[in-house]
Amino acid sequence: MRVRATLTTAIASMATATLLLAGCGGDPEPTEPAGAGTPTADAFPVTVGELTLTEQPTAVVSLSPAVTEMLFAIGAGDQVVAVDEFSNYPPEAPTTELSGFDPAPEAIASYDPDLVLISYDPGDLVDQLGALDIPVLTVPDNPTSLDDIYGQLGELGTLTGQVDGADELVRRMAEEVDQLVAAAPERDEPLTYYVEIDDNLWTYTSQSLVATLFELVGLENVAVTDDPFEVTMQLSPEVLVDSDPDIIFLANAQYGVTAEDVSARDGWQEVAAVRDGHVVELSPDIASRWGPRVVDLLREAVDAVSQVS
Repeated sequence: MRVRATLTTAIASMATATLLLAGCGGDPEPTEPAGAGTPTADAFPVTVGELTLTEQPTAVVSLSPAVTEMLFAIGAGDQVVAVDEFSNYPPEAPTTELSGFDPAPEAIASYDPDLVLISYDPGDLVDQLGALDIPVLTVPDNPTSLDDIYGQLGELGTLTGQVDGADELVRRMAEEVDQLVAAAPERDEPLTYYVEIDDNLWTYTSQSLVATLFELVGLENVAVTDDPFEVTMQLSPEVLVDSDPDIIFLANAQYGVTAEDVSARDGWQEVAAVRDGHVVELSPDIASRWGPRVVDLLREAVDAVSQVS
Protein backbone atom coordinates (compact mmCIF):
# COMPACT_ATOMS: atom_id res chain seq x y z
CA MET A 1 0.00 0.00 0.00
CA ARG A 2 1.43 3.39 -0.94
CA VAL A 3 2.30 5.55 2.03
CA ARG A 4 2.34 9.32 1.91
CA ALA A 5 5.50 9.88 3.88
CA THR A 6 9.25 10.28 3.49
CA LEU A 7 11.28 7.59 1.76
CA THR A 8 12.64 6.56 5.16
CA THR A 9 9.12 6.08 6.48
CA ALA A 10 8.15 4.19 3.35
CA ILE A 11 11.10 1.82 3.74
CA ALA A 12 10.26 1.31 7.39
CA SER A 13 6.68 0.55 6.45
CA MET A 14 7.67 -2.00 3.84
CA ALA A 15 10.08 -3.56 6.28
CA THR A 16 7.42 -3.49 8.95
CA ALA A 17 5.88 -5.29 6.36
CA THR A 18 8.76 -7.54 6.42
CA LEU A 19 -0.36 -6.39 5.59
CA LEU A 20 -1.48 -11.73 9.39
CA LEU A 21 -1.15 -13.67 11.64
CA ALA A 22 -1.78 -17.28 12.16
CA GLY A 23 -1.22 -16.46 15.74
CA CYS A 24 0.26 -13.52 17.58
CA GLY A 25 3.92 -13.91 18.35
CA GLY A 26 4.59 -16.75 15.91
CA ASP A 27 5.44 -16.78 12.24
CA PRO A 28 2.53 -17.80 10.00
CA GLU A 29 2.80 -20.91 7.89
CA PRO A 30 3.69 -20.23 4.24
CA THR A 31 0.65 -19.88 2.01
CA GLU A 32 0.28 -23.01 -0.08
CA PRO A 33 0.27 -22.48 -3.84
CA ALA A 34 -3.20 -22.79 -5.26
CA GLY A 35 -2.02 -25.40 -7.76
CA ALA A 36 -5.42 -25.93 -9.37
CA GLY A 37 -4.21 -27.01 -12.77
CA THR A 38 -1.49 -27.23 -15.40
CA PRO A 39 0.08 -23.92 -16.46
CA THR A 40 -1.71 -22.71 -19.56
CA ALA A 41 1.33 -22.12 -21.74
CA ASP A 42 -0.74 -22.82 -24.85
CA ALA A 43 -2.94 -19.80 -24.03
CA PHE A 44 -0.28 -17.35 -25.18
CA PRO A 45 -0.11 -14.67 -26.46
CA VAL A 46 -1.89 -12.85 -23.62
CA THR A 47 -2.48 -9.17 -22.93
CA VAL A 48 -2.86 -7.35 -19.62
CA GLY A 49 -3.28 -3.61 -19.90
CA GLU A 50 -0.81 -2.42 -22.53
CA LEU A 51 1.54 -5.39 -22.04
CA THR A 52 1.40 -8.38 -24.40
CA LEU A 53 3.46 -11.53 -23.86
CA THR A 54 3.81 -13.88 -26.80
CA GLU A 55 5.16 -16.76 -24.68
CA GLN A 56 4.83 -17.93 -21.09
CA PRO A 57 7.55 -16.23 -19.00
CA THR A 58 10.10 -18.51 -17.35
CA ALA A 59 12.40 -15.87 -15.81
CA VAL A 60 10.28 -13.46 -13.75
CA VAL A 61 11.75 -10.72 -11.56
CA SER A 62 9.52 -9.24 -8.83
CA LEU A 63 10.42 -5.94 -7.17
CA SER A 64 7.45 -5.95 -4.79
CA PRO A 65 7.10 -8.13 -1.66
CA ALA A 66 3.33 -8.32 -2.10
CA VAL A 67 3.62 -9.34 -5.75
CA THR A 68 6.23 -11.95 -4.81
CA GLU A 69 3.77 -13.49 -2.36
CA MET A 70 1.06 -13.47 -5.01
CA LEU A 71 3.26 -15.22 -7.57
CA PHE A 72 4.15 -18.06 -5.24
CA ALA A 73 0.57 -18.38 -3.99
CA ILE A 74 -0.83 -18.86 -7.51
CA GLY A 75 1.77 -21.49 -8.33
CA ALA A 76 4.22 -19.37 -10.36
CA GLY A 77 7.11 -19.66 -7.91
CA ASP A 78 9.20 -21.88 -10.18
CA GLN A 79 9.12 -19.13 -12.82
CA VAL A 80 10.60 -16.51 -10.47
CA VAL A 81 14.38 -16.06 -10.78
CA ALA A 82 14.92 -13.00 -8.55
CA VAL A 83 13.03 -10.81 -6.09
CA ASP A 84 13.83 -7.58 -4.28
CA GLU A 85 15.62 -7.26 -0.94
CA PHE A 86 12.39 -7.02 1.08
CA SER A 87 10.71 -10.06 -0.51
CA ASN A 88 11.39 -12.42 2.38
CA TYR A 89 8.21 -14.51 2.07
CA PRO A 90 7.70 -17.29 1.28
CA PRO A 91 11.07 -18.63 2.50
CA GLU A 92 11.90 -20.15 -0.89
CA ALA A 93 11.65 -16.80 -2.69
CA PRO A 94 15.01 -15.99 -4.38
CA THR A 95 15.76 -12.82 -2.42
CA THR A 96 18.53 -10.62 -3.85
CA GLU A 97 19.95 -7.15 -3.29
CA LEU A 98 17.69 -5.69 -5.98
CA SER A 99 15.89 -2.60 -4.74
CA GLY A 100 12.23 -1.88 -5.28
CA PHE A 101 12.73 1.76 -4.23
CA ASP A 102 15.83 2.58 -6.27
CA PRO A 103 15.90 -0.10 -8.98
CA ALA A 104 18.94 -0.37 -11.23
CA PRO A 105 18.04 -1.43 -14.79
CA GLU A 106 21.45 -3.04 -15.38
CA ALA A 107 21.16 -5.15 -12.23
CA ILE A 108 17.67 -6.26 -13.19
CA ALA A 109 18.78 -7.09 -16.74
CA SER A 110 21.58 -9.30 -15.39
CA TYR A 111 18.95 -11.93 -14.56
CA ASP A 112 17.87 -12.02 -18.22
CA PRO A 113 14.19 -11.67 -17.29
CA ASP A 114 11.32 -12.17 -19.68
CA LEU A 115 8.94 -10.35 -17.29
CA VAL A 116 9.58 -7.74 -14.59
CA LEU A 117 6.87 -6.85 -12.08
CA ILE A 118 7.07 -3.59 -10.14
CA SER A 119 4.79 -1.57 -7.90
CA TYR A 120 6.82 1.63 -7.96
CA ASP A 121 8.54 3.41 -10.81
CA PRO A 122 10.95 6.09 -9.58
CA GLY A 123 10.71 7.86 -12.92
CA ASP A 124 11.78 6.08 -16.08
CA LEU A 125 12.41 2.45 -15.12
CA VAL A 126 9.70 1.16 -17.44
CA ASP A 127 11.17 3.09 -20.36
CA GLN A 128 14.72 1.97 -19.54
CA LEU A 129 13.76 -1.68 -19.35
CA GLY A 130 11.65 -1.28 -22.47
CA ALA A 131 14.74 -0.04 -24.30
CA LEU A 132 16.36 -3.35 -23.32
CA ASP A 133 13.33 -5.29 -24.69
CA ILE A 134 12.38 -6.40 -21.17
CA PRO A 135 8.59 -6.56 -20.61
CA VAL A 136 7.43 -4.70 -17.48
CA LEU A 137 4.10 -4.53 -15.70
CA THR A 138 3.29 -2.13 -12.88
CA VAL A 139 1.06 -3.77 -10.26
CA PRO A 140 -0.40 -0.79 -8.37
CA ASP A 141 0.50 -0.72 -4.69
CA ASN A 142 -2.64 1.10 -3.56
CA PRO A 143 -5.52 -1.42 -3.67
CA THR A 144 -8.45 -0.35 -1.51
CA SER A 145 -10.66 -3.41 -1.74
CA LEU A 146 -10.59 -7.18 -1.93
CA ASP A 147 -11.84 -6.92 -5.51
CA ASP A 148 -8.69 -4.94 -6.36
CA ILE A 149 -6.56 -7.75 -4.94
CA TYR A 150 -8.55 -10.43 -6.73
CA GLY A 151 -8.15 -8.50 -9.97
CA GLN A 152 -4.38 -8.29 -9.55
CA LEU A 153 -4.17 -12.02 -8.85
CA GLY A 154 -6.14 -12.67 -12.02
CA GLU A 155 -3.80 -10.49 -14.09
CA LEU A 156 -0.72 -12.20 -12.67
CA GLY A 157 -2.31 -15.57 -13.40
CA THR A 158 -2.90 -14.54 -16.99
CA LEU A 159 0.65 -13.24 -17.52
CA THR A 160 2.36 -16.26 -15.96
CA GLY A 161 0.08 -18.89 -17.45
CA GLN A 162 -1.23 -19.77 -13.98
CA VAL A 163 -4.87 -18.89 -14.62
CA ASP A 164 -6.25 -21.95 -12.83
CA GLY A 165 -4.04 -21.34 -9.81
CA ALA A 166 -5.09 -17.70 -9.58
CA ASP A 167 -8.78 -18.56 -9.96
CA GLU A 168 -8.57 -21.21 -7.25
CA LEU A 169 -6.73 -18.86 -4.88
CA VAL A 170 -9.34 -16.12 -5.37
CA ARG A 171 -12.14 -18.60 -4.76
CA ARG A 172 -10.50 -19.86 -1.58
CA MET A 173 -9.75 -16.38 -0.30
CA ALA A 174 -13.31 -15.18 -0.89
CA GLU A 175 -14.69 -18.22 0.90
CA GLU A 176 -12.42 -17.70 3.91
CA VAL A 177 -13.29 -14.00 4.07
CA ASP A 178 -16.99 -14.83 4.09
CA GLN A 179 -16.44 -17.31 6.92
CA LEU A 180 -14.47 -14.78 8.97
CA VAL A 181 -17.05 -12.04 8.49
CA ALA A 182 -19.77 -14.44 9.60
CA ALA A 183 -17.72 -15.39 12.68
CA ALA A 184 -17.23 -11.80 13.86
CA PRO A 185 -19.45 -10.95 16.85
CA GLU A 186 -22.31 -8.56 16.14
CA ARG A 187 -22.35 -5.27 18.06
CA ASP A 188 -24.69 -2.33 18.34
CA GLU A 189 -21.74 0.05 17.85
CA PRO A 190 -18.46 -0.66 16.03
CA LEU A 191 -15.27 -0.94 18.06
CA THR A 192 -12.61 1.68 17.30
CA TYR A 193 -8.99 0.85 16.54
CA TYR A 194 -5.56 2.28 15.76
CA VAL A 195 -2.85 0.51 13.73
CA GLU A 196 0.68 1.60 14.62
CA ILE A 197 3.11 1.45 11.70
CA ASP A 198 5.99 2.93 13.69
CA ASP A 199 6.57 4.56 17.05
CA ASN A 200 6.32 8.01 15.45
CA LEU A 201 2.58 7.25 15.32
CA TRP A 202 2.23 6.75 11.58
CA THR A 203 -0.95 4.79 10.99
CA TYR A 204 -3.26 3.48 8.29
CA THR A 205 -6.24 5.73 7.66
CA SER A 206 -9.91 5.15 6.99
CA GLN A 207 -9.09 5.19 3.25
CA SER A 208 -6.63 2.28 3.43
CA LEU A 209 -7.08 -1.36 2.50
CA VAL A 210 -6.63 -2.25 6.17
CA ALA A 211 -9.61 -0.06 7.05
CA THR A 212 -11.71 -1.62 4.29
CA LEU A 213 -10.97 -5.09 5.63
CA PHE A 214 -11.47 -4.23 9.29
CA GLU A 215 -14.79 -2.54 8.56
CA LEU A 216 -16.09 -5.92 7.41
CA VAL A 217 -15.80 -7.25 10.96
CA GLY A 218 -17.19 -4.27 12.86
CA LEU A 219 -14.14 -2.05 13.38
CA GLU A 220 -13.93 1.72 12.90
CA ASN A 221 -10.64 3.53 12.28
CA VAL A 222 -9.76 6.49 14.55
CA ALA A 223 -7.58 7.99 11.79
CA VAL A 224 -10.31 9.45 9.59
CA THR A 225 -9.67 11.26 6.32
CA ASP A 226 -11.77 12.18 3.29
CA ASP A 227 -8.76 12.12 0.96
CA PRO A 228 -8.88 8.82 -0.96
CA PHE A 229 -5.13 9.02 -1.61
CA GLU A 230 -4.18 9.52 2.04
CA VAL A 231 -3.84 5.91 3.13
CA THR A 232 -1.46 6.74 5.99
CA MET A 233 -1.11 9.69 8.31
CA GLN A 234 0.87 10.69 11.36
CA LEU A 235 -1.09 11.31 14.56
CA SER A 236 0.01 13.35 17.54
CA PRO A 237 0.07 11.62 20.94
CA GLU A 238 -2.69 13.98 22.10
CA VAL A 239 -4.98 13.13 19.20
CA LEU A 240 -4.36 9.42 19.63
CA VAL A 241 -5.07 9.46 23.35
CA ASP A 242 -8.19 11.59 22.86
CA SER A 243 -9.49 9.16 20.21
CA ASP A 244 -9.43 6.43 22.90
CA PRO A 245 -9.34 3.36 20.59
CA ASP A 246 -10.81 0.11 21.86
CA ILE A 247 -8.07 -1.94 20.16
CA ILE A 248 -4.48 -1.09 19.21
CA PHE A 249 -2.76 -3.20 16.53
CA LEU A 250 1.05 -3.04 16.50
CA ALA A 251 2.39 -3.50 12.97
CA ASN A 252 5.86 -2.63 14.33
CA ALA A 253 6.07 -5.48 16.85
CA GLN A 254 8.89 -7.12 14.88
CA TYR A 255 11.04 -4.10 15.71
CA GLY A 256 10.66 -4.72 19.40
CA VAL A 257 7.61 -2.58 20.18
CA THR A 258 5.45 -4.47 22.69
CA ALA A 259 2.17 -4.00 24.48
CA GLU A 260 4.21 -3.21 27.59
CA ASP A 261 6.01 -0.41 25.75
CA VAL A 262 2.69 1.10 24.70
CA SER A 263 1.28 0.97 28.21
CA ALA A 264 4.38 2.76 29.51
CA ARG A 265 3.87 5.81 27.28
CA ASP A 266 2.91 9.02 29.05
CA GLY A 267 -0.85 9.45 29.17
CA TRP A 268 -1.67 6.16 27.45
CA GLN A 269 -2.65 4.25 30.60
CA GLU A 270 -6.26 5.45 30.34
CA VAL A 271 -6.67 4.59 26.66
CA ALA A 272 -9.32 1.88 26.51
CA ALA A 273 -7.15 -0.57 24.55
CA VAL A 274 -4.29 -0.22 27.02
CA ARG A 275 -6.45 -0.19 30.14
CA ASP A 276 -8.41 -3.27 29.09
CA GLY A 277 -5.48 -5.22 27.66
CA HIS A 278 -6.41 -5.09 23.99
CA VAL A 279 -3.04 -4.20 22.43
CA VAL A 280 -2.37 -6.77 19.70
CA GLU A 281 1.12 -7.45 18.40
CA LEU A 282 0.85 -8.32 14.70
CA SER A 283 3.15 -10.82 13.05
CA PRO A 284 5.76 -9.45 10.60
CA ASP A 285 5.06 -8.42 7.03
CA ILE A 286 1.32 -8.70 7.16
CA ALA A 287 -0.50 -5.39 7.49
CA SER A 288 1.54 -3.68 4.78
CA ARG A 289 1.21 -6.34 2.08
CA TRP A 290 -1.91 -6.77 0.03
CA GLY A 291 -1.45 -10.35 -1.16
CA PRO A 292 -3.09 -13.62 -0.13
CA ARG A 293 -2.25 -13.16 3.56
CA VAL A 294 -4.81 -10.38 3.94
CA VAL A 295 -7.06 -13.26 4.96
CA ASP A 296 -4.75 -13.88 7.92
CA LEU A 297 -4.91 -10.19 8.82
CA LEU A 298 -8.68 -10.33 8.82
CA ARG A 299 -8.54 -13.47 10.98
CA GLU A 300 -6.38 -11.64 13.52
CA ALA A 301 -8.85 -8.76 13.55
CA VAL A 302 -11.71 -11.16 14.24
CA ASP A 303 -9.72 -12.74 17.07
CA ALA A 304 -9.08 -9.31 18.58
CA VAL A 305 -12.72 -8.22 18.28
CA SER A 306 -13.85 -11.43 19.93
CA GLN A 307 -11.73 -10.65 23.00
CA VAL A 308 -13.51 -7.34 23.68
CA SER A 309 -16.53 -7.74 25.91
